[in-house]
Amino acid sequence: MSTELIFGIHALDALLDTHPEQVLEVWLLKGREDERLNSLQARLLAVGVKAQPANRQALDNKAKGGQHQGVVAKVKAQPVLNEADLDQLLAAQSSPLLLVLDGVTDPHNLGACLRTADAAGVHGVIVPKDKSAGLGPVVRKVACGAAEVVPLFQVTNLSRTLRLLQDKGVWVVGTAGEADHSLYQAKLTGALALVMGAEDKGMRRLTREHCDELISIPMAGSVSSLNVSVATGVCLFEMVRQRGQ
Repeated sequence: MSTELIFGIHALDALLDTHPEQVLEVWLLKGREDERLNSLQARLLAVGVKAQPANRQALDNKAKGGQHQGVVAKVKAQPVLNEADLDQLLAAQSSPLLLVLDGVTDPHNLGACLRTADAAGVHGVIVPKDKSAGLGPVVRKVACGAAEVVPLFQVTNLSRTLRLLQDKGVWVVGTAGEADHSLYQAKLTGALALVMGAEDKGMRRLTREHCDELISIPMAGSVSSLNVSVATGVCLFEMVRQRGQ
């Protein structure tokens, strides 16, 4: 059985909501007494897990410097979803809304994108196995529970996956500053996959070539681009608005 460490109150609360059986061991900051931690301890006892007290240095070491909020847990590792799992999702959804992240390597950005995806009702997030952040403890903490409910698919060949989506009737929309029309001019309804590029370089050339359409976000100020998680939110919620009409 493979295990991993997670940290932060939100991350552990979310796992207790969805998969309490995955929680194996928990360490809580010794001497801390507050309502949130007391509530968490009660939830852990209800599923048969007795938290162990630990000093701050021990928690810092386990979290490798991450912001653990006095909570670190050892849990069963989530299974990695792949192309076969994506096929099953596409078979189950007649009009899927998907988010594709091409080379987003910052775990804070991946966590924020997962949180936004959950809020927008995205059915799945797709990332390449290489040159992309994975589902680690920082991602889980930043996602505030979304990492436990939004399926994250890691695929070997992103271009091949985009072709698969197109073969299944999914319209693949990429974002690029030089696109000749904005997301507000595009028709964003039906089965959709939104492709967002890396934090600094945008989409790779092959990824761009496999998009059915390129759109841009109108920028009125002096900055030339948005953080990838912010840009993701802008685009996803315009899709949600149009799909709901």
